[in-house]
Amino acid sequence: MMARFRVNSDGWCDGVVRLPSPNFDVRPADTKIDLLVIHNISLPPGQFGGNHIADLFTNQLDCDAHPYFNQLRGLKVSAHFLVRRDGKVLQFVSANDRAWHAGVSSYCGRERCNDFSIGIELEGTDFEPFASNQYDALIALTHALRSRYPLTDVVGHEHIAPGRKTDPGPFFDWMRYRLALQG
Repeated sequence: MMARFRVNSDGWCDGVVRLPSPNFDVRPADTKIDLLVIHNISLPPGQFGGNHIADLFTNQLDCDAHPYFNQLRGLKVSAHFLVRRDGKVLQFVSANDRAWHAGVSSYCGRERCNDFSIGIELEGTDFEPFASNQYDALIALTHALRSRYPLTDVVGHEHIAPGRKTDPGPFFDWMRYRLALQG
């Protein structure tokens, strides 16, 4: 059975785990939130589970815990949501606020996609398929977000930062996702 979520007027979602991140700010005035950006992340790369992603987004990552983490020292990033491999959803930033997930980016001639987008990270890599539970949660979350915000487009990080980013990668099943959204 697909998880049910509801996004409240404050931008926080019922049915998810809240882990507020300090890495956000206010969107520009009168911004229409109309873009959903899908990413992938694993820390260390290719390893799943644990708290490293949440720790990164909440500035609590022990950068001495793994050699890869040294390059993340001082990094201030966040996403609105993370969908774990088991389908569990964590929220770090109110969807009303600007999370720091897209970096240098543009979509349809509009720069700074963080201003007008919601970012969802999937626990995964460019090199292996995502779990069925993740698609179920992502679809339910997308429906909930669409009921609150005028989302007109869904893209991957690769589409708004080509040449710089590759996620969610070749194993993300766009057809499965889009067909499920229509159903």
